[in-house]
Amino acid sequence: MDYKFKDLKRMTVAELREVASKIEHEAVKGYTQLNKEHLLAAICKALNVDMYVHHDVVGVNKNKIKLRIRELKKVRDEALTAHDQIKLRHVRRQIHHYKRILRKATV
Repeated sequence: MDYKFKDLKRMTVAELREVASKIEHEAVKGYTQLNKEHLLAAICKALNVDMYVHHDVVGVNKNKIKLRIRELKKVRDEALTAHDQIKLRHVRRQIHHYKRILRKATV
């Protein structure tokens, strides 16, 4: 069976040990003595499964938003050097707003 990290992480230790028993690989040797964290890492290594869940941004143009954040950070630095507190507060809120949009769109 083709396993993904997300599926393996949801399994119990008993289920992971059952999966490991079917694998002939050096990484899962001694699987009965491993705890869930080490067993999960060993199975992922044996099956060449990426151990990290990658998030995708859906519904927004990520590159455009990141470009806008970089531009705002330049404006923020200028406001810092000019000691313009009102402009600084406004720009920081805009940066915060764009970052929240990215986080909300992450799946």
